[in-house]
Order: sequence, then structure tokens, then C-alpha cells
Amino acid sequence: MQSFNINPSLSLSLSLSLSLSLCGGVSLLAVSSTRDANINLMGDISVSNGISNGNGVNGKSHPLNGYRKSCWYEEEIEENLRWCFALNSILHTGASQFQDIALLDTKPFGKALVIDGKLQSAEIDEFIYHESLVHPALLHHPNPKTVFIMGGGEGSTAREILRHRTVEKVFMCDIDEEVVDFCRSYLVVNREAFCDPRLELIINDARAELESQKECFNVIIGDLADPIEGGPCYKLYTKSFYEYTVKPRLTRNGIFVTQAGPAGIFSHTEVFSCIYNTLKQVFKYVVPYSAHIPSYADTWGWVMASDAPFCLSAEEFDLRMKQRIKGENRYLDGRTFASSSTLSKAVRTSLENETHVYTEGAARFIYGHGRQNQD
Repeated sequence: MQSFNINPSLSLSLSLSLSLSLCGGVSLLAVSSTRDANINLMGDISVSNGISNGNGVNGKSHPLNGYRKSCWYEEEIEENLRWCFALNSILHTGASQFQDIALLDTKPFGKALVIDGKLQSAEIDEFIYHESLVHPALLHHPNPKTVFIMGGGEGSTAREILRHRTVEKVFMCDIDEEVVDFCRSYLVVNREAFCDPRLELIINDARAELESQKECFNVIIGDLADPIEGGPCYKLYTKSFYEYTVKPRLTRNGIFVTQAGPAGIFSHTEVFSCIYNTLKQVFKYVVPYSAHIPSYADTWGWVMASDAPFCLSAEEFDLRMKQRIKGENRYLDGRTFASSSTLSKAVRTSLENETHVYTEGAARFIYGHGRQNQD
């Protein structure tokens, strides 16, 4: 354990930033003033290759001689662009066989789960992502009874699926048992989902599990980590995986949906457009859609695919929601989905002109690196 004890009296000119590297490229920045001042930075931060003693950052930010000292989370979105926000504390950090994990208590977004240096979800706005991922596919299916989740270890996707009255069985398959146990312990909002008797938790590689399954599913959901170089999931975005593993495990007219990475005006060409084009090679009907996620600092994309057409009007979408789903959605309804699936002219043009097909030999990645490329 390497311990950093911060308790100096520092004379500052212009600005001071002390960066403490945590797991997966995450940094904590203790940032002070932007002009001359004498300031004491108080607090103990212990880090050791991404593993903390669990004490986190002691105390909250408070004014010092008219200035405010804070600890910051920073994520490198691309080479010349970083996104950061203030922290209340580091709740937990650790490392599994596959990934680095951190749970942070952030000031703007509440509790935030970070894996391999990438923000996965935040307490304040995760409902946007998970409602968008789950409900369009389940509502477009006439009677979804069985659902298979690839990934989804935090439990939020299962939580939204289990709100559907028609659902009889949910299989959640995540390769990383430590992430699942971590989320089950720390993410209180999903504890009820983990205890639902309709949920069967499987610790396995999603490809191996689907290939070994004899059962077919009405809906398969890809709630996988982003395709990053050296990460554990990029092979599950390929044409061969969709064609020879996913599609055979769908029932007749079954629906597949996957998260598909950033879908902003500039970021959609990273992986969103080629995931869309790849699924077009496998399924007859493919619908891309997107929504802004504040904690991601970008618009995010999903792609839904089937050999049956998607024909629900906004009114029919809302009627099925009322008949099938327990409780009220906070984000998604029929008109919202119609808007989400109406992409901007620039993004539509890119998707129409996309020719790249995602394969293991010709993979695309979003910016960042998994632990395999950091070791």
C-alpha cells in the first residue's frame, strides 16, 4: 500500500493541481485557487494500484480563506478532451480478474460506478440509459416471457426488465463475479431485483453461455462494457457473434438490442455507426436510437434488431406501457422513443453511408484501454 498524506501549507501562484492516479486511468484532482494565496490542503488519500483501504477521502469540501478545496474525478474522453466533476468521497475501489472497479460519491451525479476508467452509470441519470435499453425492445415484442442479458452486472437492466408483468424468466450472464458482488453490495437501488425469483444469475462468458444454451429467448439484451482496446467485450460486437451466436438463440420474431456507444454529432463514428451497419448484415429490420446522458457528457446510442418489423405507434407504445409495466417510467414514453429514433441529419447520413462491418480482425474501439493493455 502506497499512502499519500496531503497536509501541506502551499504558496500558490496561478493554480495548483495534484493528480493522484487511481484505477483504469481515473485521476483524482485536488484543485485549489487560481490566484496567489496560502492554502492548507487537508485530507488523507490512500491508493495502491487502484485498491483503496476503503476510507476514501476524509471530510467534505469547505471554504479555506475564501477558496474551496475539492477532490475531482477525471476521465479522458479523447486525446485532447477530459471530463471531470467534484467528489464527496471515494466509496470503494478494487480490481477483479478482468476489470478495475471504483464506486465514487460525486457531487453532481450521486453515486457513480466506474469500470476500467470509464463511467458506467450514475445514480442521478442511470434511468435514462436503462429505460432506453430495455423498454423499446420488450414493448415491441408481442409477449416477452424470457429475456437474456449479456453483461448487466450492476443489476439495473434486470430491474427494468422485471417491471414487465409478462416476463417469467430473466437470465443475467456476466463474466465478472466480483463486479456483480460489488454492485449487489453497494447499489442499494437494485437489491430487490437481485432477490427476484425470476432472475437467474449466471457467471460466464456470454458467448460461451449462449452457445451452450438449448433454450431460445424472446429478447436478448447486450448491456456490455464499451468496446475498448484490450477490454473483455469487444468480440461481442462482431458480425459473426450476432449471426452465429445471438440470432440462433432468439425465438421466431425475437428482438435483439444492444448499447452501442457514443452517438453524438462528432462521436457517433467511433462505434455506433458500424455496430448499426453490422447488425444490418444479420437482421432484416434495424432501428438505431439515442438519448443524451448528462453524466456521460454525450449523447448515447442503442441499436434494436429483428426479423420482424417494428410497427408500434407512439400511442400503441404508451398503451403497452400502461398494460405491462409496473410503475411509471421517468424518461421513456411513446413520443420520447419516436424522438430518440429520429436522428439528426448528420448522424443519419453517416449511418446511411457506413460500410464498415465489425469483425475481430477489423474492430473499432472507443477511446481508452482495458486492463490487458495496461499490464
